[in-house]
Amino acid sequence: MVNILLMHPDKEKFMAKAHIYSGICGFVTDVTTTIREDQQILLKIESDCPDIQNLAKNISEVNPWEEISYRQGVPSIIRKGQEYCAHSACPVPVGIIKAIEVEAGLALPKDAIIHIEK
Repeated sequence: MVNILLMHPDKEKFMAKAHIYSGICGFVTDVTTTIREDQQILLKIESDCPDIQNLAKNISEVNPWEEISYRQGVPSIIRKGQEYCAHSACPVPVGIIKAIEVEAGLALPKDAIIHIEK
C-alpha cells in the first residue's frame, strides 16, 4: 500500500475542505477531512441542514478506497445520504466524497459546478 499521508509540520494547511451550497433550500455545509496514518479519513461536517446534521452524527470516518467507486458497492457516504437526506438531488453527499478524494490524494482540488437554467 502506498502511503499518501502528507508529512508536514503544519498539516492543517493541507486538510481538504469543501464549502457546499445546496441550492434553493439555502443550506450550507462545510466539510473538513483529515487523513490518519492508517489511511482512514476523519470527517468534520457542519451544516445548517438538519438532515445533514443527522448524517454527520452517524459517519465520522471512512476508508477512501471504499468511497471512490461504485464497483465495490455503494459508497457509505451515498448510503448515509439515502438514509438521512430528504432530497435525492442533495449535492452534499457527493461534495463530501470529493473532499475525501482530495484528502486521500486520489483527486486534485477543483470545484465541481452544477449550473441550472430554465
